Amino acid sequence: MTDIILYAFGVMYTPGPVNAIGLNHGIQKQQRIFGFFFGVAVAMFILFFSVSLIGERIMNESLLQGAAVLGGLYIFWLAIKIFRAQVSQGNSGEDKNSGEDKNSQARALTFRDGLMMQLLNPKGITVALPVATVQFPAAGIAGVSLFAWCVGLAVFAFGAPWSYFIFGRLLGNHIRQASYLTIINKLMALFLMFVAVSMGLSPFL
Repeated sequence: MTDIILYAFGVMYTPGPVNAIGLNHGIQKQQRIFGFFFGVAVAMFILFFSVSLIGERIMNESLLQGAAVLGGLYIFWLAIKIFRAQVSQGNSGEDKNSGEDKNSQARALTFRDGLMMQLLNPKGITVALPVATVQFPAAGIAGVSLFAWCVGLAVFAFGAPWSYFIFGRLLGNHIRQASYLTIINKLMALFLMFVAVSMGLSPFL
């Protein structure tokens, strides 16, 4: 069973769009991000549990291609929101211009954002498929035990972007000027745009 944890850790905790968002929000000292993390965790529970119950046969090439394209578009849309967001020094989850410009709240990602982004993220499917269809049966995990493992791995998934968020907070404590935060925000948005394009095109290359 250790191999399940090691595999999940190796995939979930490596850099990716969800973890990048966690890192960026930590650097920007944003507080309204835990709903997004919870959405990611629920999405991973849905993926693990549904694939475990329905089986590998539902995961075909067409489904993975569709998820890649939709996921790429969704991440690109989130990247635009982050790029257009206004950054103010000493953010604590509330932007100073929140009553004047809707873009100032663009970085306040929600539970729905995390849920949809991870459900459409081929990386999430890549984690769930071998664990649910190979490793769970090989370890004799079924019934109540299966449910418990899916919950545990969902908590594990919550911890991935959260750990990047904590690292970002520690890093952000050394960044004092709002202009630097703005540059970091836009660079992170450009990175997410690159990830989105790569994700959407990968099944066709």
